[in-house]
Amino acid sequence: MWKIVLAATVTSLIGVAPALAGNTAREEANKKVVLDLYEKGINQKDFEAAAKDLGPRYVQHNPRAADGADGFKAFLEFLKAKMPNYHSEIKRVFADGDYVIVHVHNVPEPGARGAAIIDIFRLENGKVVEHWDVRQDVPEKAANNNTMF
Repeated sequence: MWKIVLAATVTSLIGVAPALAGNTAREEANKKVVLDLYEKGINQKDFEAAAKDLGPRYVQHNPRAADGADGFKAFLEFLKAKMPNYHSEIKRVFADGDYVIVHVHNVPEPGARGAAIIDIFRLENGKVVEHWDVRQDVPEKAANNNTMF
């Protein structure tokens, strides 16, 4: 019993939160929204189907993309016209509260090495309202034997 009391006291003194066993129901729901947006928007290039996952405002932090649902729609129209085979395979998905992070292997056309992408989404009330991303091309030869995925 004294070990439990001691552990609780130390935790409160140093401010360390206990480890969580898994995602909350809200975090799991947020992951599903982002995965749906990705599949319907990026992979199927279906703005109408994906738009239901967007909030009333959509803030875009990628400097090459416009804000708002219209910016997302324009991006999908660009993909349809210029890269119809553009496909992204989500390798990992993480949730922390209202933030969802996906680790993605993006392939613009079959046979291409593609890119590793990290997308970060923020949700409000179960809808995507903000987006950041970083991208790194998959090299022909790596300096190590590890994969990017």
